[in-house]
Amino acid sequence: MTAYAIFDVEVTDVERYEEYKKMVPSSIAAYGGKFVVRGGGPEVLEGQWAPRRIVMLEFPTVEIARQWLDSPEYAEARALRHLAATTNAIVVQGA
Repeated sequence: MTAYAIFDVEVTDVERYEEYKKMVPSSIAAYGGKFVVRGGGPEVLEGQWAPRRIVMLEFPTVEIARQWLDSPEYAEARALRHLAATTNAIVVQGA
């Protein structure tokens, strides 16, 4: 069943984050994933959530989404993201 990895990203180092963004697409594609949302201006409809930058990725399954996150293809980019941003992330199964 389709899965969505959703990231709420607070960029703290714009230059490093721009470098990170260039590194990521090939690793996502290697795991059958694709961008659904990449940035944009989030608008809160209810509650107190204050998202910064939302990124949503679609993968074939939750397991494949987890494999991508921990993959050697993504490892260098992930380390760079940790230097350039503070991130909250979840994975959810699609309908």
